[in-house]
Amino acid sequence: MPHTNIERISRATSCARAFVQLLVVFLFFSVLPGELLAQVTPELCGPIAASASDYRLPKSGYVNQVEGAHFPPHVELWIRGNRGHLGSDIDYTILRIPNHHRALISIARRAVEQKKDQLPNMTYPVECYFERGIRFRADDHIVRMLYAQFLIDKARTADAGKQLELVAKMVSDNGFATYNIGLLYSDMKDYGQALAYAHKAMALGFDRPQLRQRLESVGRWTEPTAESGGLPASAASAPAPISAASAPATQTD
Repeated sequence: MPHTNIERISRATSCARAFVQLLVVFLFFSVLPGELLAQVTPELCGPIAASASDYRLPKSGYVNQVEGAHFPPHVELWIRGNRGHLGSDIDYTILRIPNHHRALISIARRAVEQKKDQLPNMTYPVECYFERGIRFRADDHIVRMLYAQFLIDKARTADAGKQLELVAKMVSDNGFATYNIGLLYSDMKDYGQALAYAHKAMALGFDRPQLRQRLESVGRWTEPTAESGGLPASAASAPAPISAASAPATQTD
């Protein structure tokens, strides 16, 4: 009889263990890849070397050396490697210069084109490089805007919006950056925010046709009013824009 009970307990334990394993598998595959990547953490994305360099500072001999050896134009454009595999060259660049804006643009575009979360011969998933860039220099709003563009391209507009909200609180008014924030919101199809930032950019003296044309094409353009210093009420309460230097390179045409 004791043996029977033990066997029953063993069978029950085995069944429970199998159920848990199946549940874990079910939950894993029920989560979209984007949602998994949304959980990037310092633990997943690795430590940052104390010797890492800030891309925004006047270029030092070290930064020029890294770029010359590992990030010439043919690497940036994913044509061929320079010192090794393409991925290895770009990986080397961003590991040593975590907020390297052009390198981040390069891997983000490649990841979206290839529909891959991790590129060959690179140490971390692509999203980790944005996490590392932000962790390295939390005040670098350019990295946050590039991250927002990457998230929009991955159809993660809620996460992108959080980054834009953080960016908007970080820096003072600037028409160029304000305009680019509007473009990013239009990419998200958040036309209310896009219009608010379009009006604000105009009030700051920056008025290019692309954003207006986008809003006109979806029937969402209105001219700014004289209220609130020439802005519509929606723009008056919009978050503060970022500085001109921060706009994503692909958004200013």
